[in-house]
Amino acid sequence: MSNGRPTLLILGTRGIPANHGGFETFAEKLALYLAGRWNVKVYCQKEVDRVTDRITSRFWQGIELIEVEVASTGPRATLEFDLQCVWDAARRDGVCLVLGYNSALFLPILRLFRRPILTNMDGIEWRRPKWSPAVRAWFWVNEWIAAWSSHRLVADHPAIADHLATRRPRRAIVTIPYGGDPVTAAPEAPVRALGLEPDRYMVSIARIEPDNNILTIVEAFSRRRRGMTLVVLGTLDDRIPYHRAVREAASGEVIFPGGIYEQDRIAALRFHARAYMHGHTVGGTNPSLVEALWAGSPVIAHDNPFNRGTAGGGQAYFADADACERRIEEHLADDGLVRRAREEARIQARRFAWDDILAQYESELTALHGGAARAGAAARLRQATAEGRPTGTAG
Repeated sequence: MSNGRPTLLILGTRGIPANHGGFETFAEKLALYLAGRWNVKVYCQKEVDRVTDRITSRFWQGIELIEVEVASTGPRATLEFDLQCVWDAARRDGVCLVLGYNSALFLPILRLFRRPILTNMDGIEWRRPKWSPAVRAWFWVNEWIAAWSSHRLVADHPAIADHLATRRPRRAIVTIPYGGDPVTAAPEAPVRALGLEPDRYMVSIARIEPDNNILTIVEAFSRRRRGMTLVVLGTLDDRIPYHRAVREAASGEVIFPGGIYEQDRIAALRFHARAYMHGHTVGGTNPSLVEALWAGSPVIAHDNPFNRGTAGGGQAYFADADACERRIEEHLADDGLVRRAREEARIQARRFAWDDILAQYESELTALHGGAARAGAAARLRQATAEGRPTGTAG
């Protein structure tokens, strides 16, 4: 595309419009923000029974969606998709923004083709206890590959930046958090459809996994009758021992609606909740926690640097089930505490305004594009000099 605009290639998500998670939402936000100033191209996974046309593209709101057909399933599908994206991106001019490092094994291909790479390193995936030793080793190796294959690294939290500084010098790292949108009002209908009343329930929105402390939260809430409801969003599979333990620990005041993915329903559940329960222990600036702050939800979170750095000092924290129960009881009994926590949440949320965050990304991408352009001009100058060709024109 010869319109004089720089080109951005976004890799590492399943694609946009966003339907799957935080990275997809971010990719959509950034693509729409840059469209008009950049040629934005986003790689999208297209699941098919048989590959017939591997790479196709179409346009959506001024953004080129590069669709990659993938016929496999599970982790193999992810690897196949990421490899095909990298091979295609290597043959295009542009700055590459890579979201996550799970398939960083392929990033040296982009370096070989001299593509500038900005990688958002996400959380410390290899620390998650749910993974087997082999999978954790895979993530650990890929984290190192991403750290040294990328020109610049994005940490979404200061604690992640500290961790990445053990891999690369700090001058190669920039800290840019995740963003969210203000929720200043929400209908009650999605809440009442679940048999709930505004301000008479607490909510957890997370994958049901040990490192998210769902069992701890359910056990703490279920120790006695509360006169309120705990809503645990997330898919339960009773074939998984941890999921069975969560269900068995639940009192009659805990409900499991399953996975809810419609953003307006989720926003309403956060907005009208007495408190948002957040048990995450591994990660950086968690998107769900940011969205809870923007909704003005009082937060009861696991006590670790990631959560404290995101939610701030105006929220409540727990280290174990006993502390979690105390925080629950305080929020149920004290309307003033809840009111203050709501106010503090909205103040803290201002640190995560999308416009500020996207502007920081554009600044980083522009610097990489400029560096690549200068390097290309220098290479052309060296080649012209070696061949004895003129290197300038009279003006």
